[in-house]
Amino acid sequence: MLSDVISGLTQVFQPVPLMLMFLGIAIGFVVGVLPGLGGAVTLALMIPFTFDMQPVEAFAFLLGMWVVTSTTGDITSVLFGVPGEATSAATVLDGHPMTKRGEGGRALGAVLFSSALGAVFGALVLALSIPVIRPLVLAFAPPEFFALTMLGLTFVVALSGKTLLKGFVMAALGLLVALVGLDPQAGIPRYTFDQLYLWDGIGIVPLVVGLFGGAEVLQLMLSKRSIASGGPAATPEASLSGIGQGCRDVLRHWGVVLRSSAIGTGIGIVPGLGGSVAQFMAYGAAQQSSRTPELFGKGAVEGVIASGAVNNAKDSGSLIPTIGFGIPGGAGSAVLLSAFLVVGLNPGQEMLTTELDVTFSMIWVTVLANFIAVAAAFLLIKPLTRLTFISGPLLVPFLLLLLALGAYTASNNFADVVVMIAAAVIGVLCIRYDWPRVPFLLAVVLGSLAERYLFLSYSLFEWSWLTRPIVLGIGAIIVLAVLAPALRRLRARSRSSRSTDEKDEVAA
Repeated sequence: MLSDVISGLTQVFQPVPLMLMFLGIAIGFVVGVLPGLGGAVTLALMIPFTFDMQPVEAFAFLLGMWVVTSTTGDITSVLFGVPGEATSAATVLDGHPMTKRGEGGRALGAVLFSSALGAVFGALVLALSIPVIRPLVLAFAPPEFFALTMLGLTFVVALSGKTLLKGFVMAALGLLVALVGLDPQAGIPRYTFDQLYLWDGIGIVPLVVGLFGGAEVLQLMLSKRSIASGGPAATPEASLSGIGQGCRDVLRHWGVVLRSSAIGTGIGIVPGLGGSVAQFMAYGAAQQSSRTPELFGKGAVEGVIASGAVNNAKDSGSLIPTIGFGIPGGAGSAVLLSAFLVVGLNPGQEMLTTELDVTFSMIWVTVLANFIAVAAAFLLIKPLTRLTFISGPLLVPFLLLLLALGAYTASNNFADVVVMIAAAVIGVLCIRYDWPRVPFLLAVVLGSLAERYLFLSYSLFEWSWLTRPIVLGIGAIIVLAVLAPALRRLRARSRSSRSTDEKDEVAA
């Protein structure tokens, strides 16, 4: 196997694959920064150009482009509150508040450095998983998928902070939105109001772009100030000086990086769950383990680190079932699967035996492309961060164009722009009256998955699926996730009462 590892690296460093990887990185960098296009869409557009390429050349180009979009998608999320990718929504929650305090450089330093470390973690797991890839994924059936979606919904408790009731109300509304469209079992339209557009449900991309990006742009338009005008040290020089601090934050919170990377890789392995699920689960786990959970959503650097680390790790995780036996872990890996067939490779035994050097070349590309993209992003942080100090009225037209582009290109339908505008209005109301937006979005993402897996679980196993070992294990984690905030509050109360008693004793 060691010879295949070395062979894969040397093949990547041949002139043609190396040049194609740099070209893919450049395309991925631009696509990631521009909201709406997405890595999977760009992959599909680029596949026709790989017809005459050798396997290593094709994957140097395609993978170099795909993995970079997750990294650079965080840049617009942090600076402008507009998710560059649908899977960068969680980065907006704390990254953009930090930018508004004048800490855009620190937030970018943290998210980019954690992205690079997450990519290394995911690639390492991908390399080590090759011998055990098949039994791991085959152990999951619809009951296990349903349990994982319920675990994701359970993090609503953590993401709601002190306003648990508001969080559950928003989650319930999100589940209602997830029900819009055709019933997957009966084929009957639900809540479509005779609108053909709603038969496919409400798209997650325009919803994310409007709920977070649109709401922030409307707030900026109403305030008539620059984005980074919310802190006492909000100057370009102060913001840029925080880049090194952001990198140090990542090293200080190394546990968050490891846990988020593990969640991203694990969710990426499971086909169909996707990056949106992974990022919110990692974000919720970071908030639950934090000593200052009340700061999440207001500019907590731990939330930025968790969001950055999970994004790149989940890409490597989704490659595991794709390479192992042709089951894509997400939309991007599904498009990539067609590239295997274009260049004449068969996922499964061939990729793990006779073409193992090609497999390892793919792993090397994911690591190298991310480090090159992060290095390029660090070089461009200065001009990018200065954009956040431009007067709001001058910047708003450009941001509105980005929002419209991001919503429209999701499915090339003007109705998506209308959804984005409606979501932006809801987002502004949520900010104004302090209602959490994340539980709503998480419930929309997970609602349709939970419904489908519950139906399949009951159809296949009736209620006996509740006794399956993996389901019981995930159930135990759910119980702990629900009890953890309550136990933390009890400990805080006991500490405060103990300190009060000690003060009374001293006073006496």
